[in-house]
Amino acid sequence: MPVLSVDSITVSFETRRVLDDISFTVNQGDKIAFIGDNGAGKSTLFKTIRGVFTPESGRVILHGNSTVGFLSQNMDEQDLSSATLKPRDMIDTEIRMKQIESEMETDHSRQKLDEYAAITSKYEAMGGYDYEFRIKEALAGLGLKDISDRTDLMTLSGGEKMRVCLARLIVERPDILMLDEPTNHLDADAIEWLEDYLSAYGGSVFVITHDRHFIDAFANRVIELDAGHITEYRGNYDSYKTQREEFLKTQKRVVENLEKELEHQLDVKQTMLSHRNISGYHQREKMVDKLAVILEKERSRLPSGECKMSFNVVPEEREGASDKIVISVKGVSKKYDDSPMIFEDISFELKANEKLFLAGPNGCGKSTLLSMLRGKVAGFDGSVFISASSTVGFMEQFVPFEDETATCYVELIRRSDLTVTEARSLLARFGFRGDDVFKTINVLSGGERSRLYLCLILEENPDILFLDEPTNHLDIESREILEDALALYSGAIICVSHDRFFIEKCADKVLGFSNGTAKLYDTYEYYRKDVRKARENPPVKEAKAKQEKSEPKPHEKPADKPKINQAQQRKIVAQNKNRMKELERLIEEKELEQKALEEKFVSGEAKKDDYELYACNAAVIEKMYDEYGSLC
Repeated sequence: MPVLSVDSITVSFETRRVLDDISFTVNQGDKIAFIGDNGAGKSTLFKTIRGVFTPESGRVILHGNSTVGFLSQNMDEQDLSSATLKPRDMIDTEIRMKQIESEMETDHSRQKLDEYAAITSKYEAMGGYDYEFRIKEALAGLGLKDISDRTDLMTLSGGEKMRVCLARLIVERPDILMLDEPTNHLDADAIEWLEDYLSAYGGSVFVITHDRHFIDAFANRVIELDAGHITEYRGNYDSYKTQREEFLKTQKRVVENLEKELEHQLDVKQTMLSHRNISGYHQREKMVDKLAVILEKERSRLPSGECKMSFNVVPEEREGASDKIVISVKGVSKKYDDSPMIFEDISFELKANEKLFLAGPNGCGKSTLLSMLRGKVAGFDGSVFISASSTVGFMEQFVPFEDETATCYVELIRRSDLTVTEARSLLARFGFRGDDVFKTINVLSGGERSRLYLCLILEENPDILFLDEPTNHLDIESREILEDALALYSGAIICVSHDRFFIEKCADKVLGFSNGTAKLYDTYEYYRKDVRKARENPPVKEAKAKQEKSEPKPHEKPADKPKINQAQQRKIVAQNKNRMKELERLIEEKELEQKALEEKFVSGEAKKDDYELYACNAAVIEKMYDEYGSLC
């Protein structure tokens, strides 16, 4: 049964048609993943359904009394002004219930009883009686256990705000959940909880996401947006990949046959003209016009091909044995000033052709360890040895370039020995085709900058490649092509990533962070199983067992307990809480600053200093997250 219909929606911004005659239906119980390139118009469609944008043509139809709940990436669009987690209508209903209860003390009329029965029925229907339990359960699942006790939601960090909004939304249980990149600020535990929740959700789910593992876990439909048009597929991401390959093969044949037929009809038309058959010429002219329209429509169903990367990598032979140790880490521990330890006693080795991925929750110290390996962070215990003969390359989330006014082509020529033809060909593999190679770096979007930097660094071919969230600004297809390139890369890789699909496809080993340390796993799934097992059997039980073991037996005299300065302990706890609150405020300020910079990157207004500031901010935020995690 349909709950939402999008009927021939068209939306344009200036001369660009973002949505071109889009039509589809969301049925009851559908679990839809909405995918497409960054900037393709996915959020625009969500805002059109929400009523933020008015389409030039077409309409949005909500069937029956269907309700829709929206989660935006932009927290400015979410209502967090209330000091309570309850929705406004639920609060209003509670107030009215209490008013009626007070009135019933003196008014025992049938009308008043009926009014009370109606208001309690409404309150029950909106889930008011068990709302507190469900919101706490949702918040705990999303990694916020004590948030319901807070009185000012505006003091939360950006990631915490997003999770509060998501928790409130799913507890309200609308008929359709529309979520824009809900996994962006979630760690692995919270993502797994959300996957289970959405899979079991009784209503419909419509989610914009680039997380392929997430799509596989919950989706039964995939809708792809490309060049203003949509294509629908049944099943999860794996099913989408299979169906898409078959669709593209079929569609290419359709286009090729139409092109041949159009060419034939053009020849016939010209023959008619040369034989002075004017009537036949005009008939063929009409047929050619119709074929051209049909051909253009069928071509539009093929991927636009813009900003796609393509690789044909031949692994290079390197000198030395493949089992040569290029990095050795022994007993490394790190803390900041007087804060508790971020992580301790980490040890591992990396061979010359191994790909090691660092995985774990935000604030566990992944980026700090990566910076230590690069020699950017000092003041740690333990030892780090890196092969003196190894060349090193590094890519962070937003990459600075020395000359922001240089073109993509000039930057590549400057940093390589490629010929003109080779440089143009290499740039084309990374999505820079035609005049795109002459774009200056300062007008590139975040994704384009990442692709250009990857092009440069892979061409330099270092022995050890450090990557910090390299897939963050890439669409799904570009992520997969990047994975293929890295899988063929002959050097060593150390990569920080939250992209589970990316990790599973590329990693030889995973350094998984948990309980203040990290250890090696053969696969990401083995790491997650270990985390789940530890969660089911927390270390508290071991501590309790040790405590019971140390308790004196009845015939033994108990030893004197060490005296604890409780006042000093309370002071430390209070200081930690104050510092955590201060960190939350600072993190939110920095995240807002990052958001403003990202908008500059997308609009092309950014300068060199903006990218350097972004990179500096990212390091500061990571350090604050590490400190915050150590205080929890």
